[in-house]
Amino acid sequence: MAVLKLQSLKPRPISELSMKVGSIRCYVSSCRAVLLPRFGGPEVLQLRPDVPVPDLKPNEVLVRARAVSINPLDTRMRSGYGRSIFEPLLPLILGRDVSGEVAAVGASVKSLTVGQEVFGALHPTALRGTYTDYAILTEDELSPKPASLTHVEASAIPFAALTAWRALKSTARITEGQRLLVIGGGGAVGFSAIQIAVAAGCHVTTTCGNQSINRLIAAGAEQAVDYTSEDIESVIKEKFDAVLDTIGVPETERIGINLLNRGGHYMTLQGEAAALSDRYGLPIGLPAATAVLFKKRIQYKFSHGIEYSWIYMRADSEGLHEIRRLSEAGKLSIPVEKTFSITHVREAHEAKDKKQILGKVVLELD
Repeated sequence: MAVLKLQSLKPRPISELSMKVGSIRCYVSSCRAVLLPRFGGPEVLQLRPDVPVPDLKPNEVLVRARAVSINPLDTRMRSGYGRSIFEPLLPLILGRDVSGEVAAVGASVKSLTVGQEVFGALHPTALRGTYTDYAILTEDELSPKPASLTHVEASAIPFAALTAWRALKSTARITEGQRLLVIGGGGAVGFSAIQIAVAAGCHVTTTCGNQSINRLIAAGAEQAVDYTSEDIESVIKEKFDAVLDTIGVPETERIGINLLNRGGHYMTLQGEAAALSDRYGLPIGLPAATAVLFKKRIQYKFSHGIEYSWIYMRADSEGLHEIRRLSEAGKLSIPVEKTFSITHVREAHEAKDKKQILGKVVLELD
């Protein structure tokens, strides 16, 4: 057998190389990864050099990560959010977004090949995240990387955009000409939602801080209201077919629901399943959350004639491919404010915790 040199994998040792007709499967036994051994501040994060890499399942893909973005879910999980779910399973690896190259594929993977540049995102409850040299995602969680974007730029997009996609396309099913209100358009999910809705031909109004107004208007929002200096209900005169509330506090929920047309959709990112489970434990918390959601759906259906939903990101192969097409066409992007080496992950988390960096932060892996 000829000797193969896999230069894209040279940062970490290859423990096994097997060949099949028409394809090369390579498996890495261990690699660098940032472990979360316990909940706490940024100091609990540990960069380890030899974290085991599991064998690939038939539908999985091994990705040599080049850039991974930090999402609010990462810092919240590190601090203990989802404790009832994750604490028995520690240590775990944080991270949802990734951009890199395919290093190996499972036996049933058909759409991706070794060496191909890809980007994608794991679901919110994944235990082995993307803060690692080699991330594992399913085929449906990945798409070819937009050719016009760098790995850093691409890694900022999938998790936030897929969350927005689930709200607008899968839940509200927005169509051309409809009116959308995004409460909190300055964050990654809100900014993605504005761009997705504009690309679909919708009329978009958003609320944000003063520093985000010009960026959101440039992205296609027809009205951007500074919630820090203006009364939202006085300034916004029209009604909407859908409201995406990225803030999700009682006041924004009240405002959003009152601004909806009958038959419209109110969607919040701040569902109560994890919070109630953390407070009361899974056996009580999950049924309690289901009861709360059911009660609100019935309440608002009868009082306002609207649909009420909690929104969580889920893998959506069709959605991710459409997000890629929008990105390639220059219609969807998320600005990256600062990058850190993965070796400085603690500093990156500390900067996000202290709100020293309000925009997107990306970790680079060399």
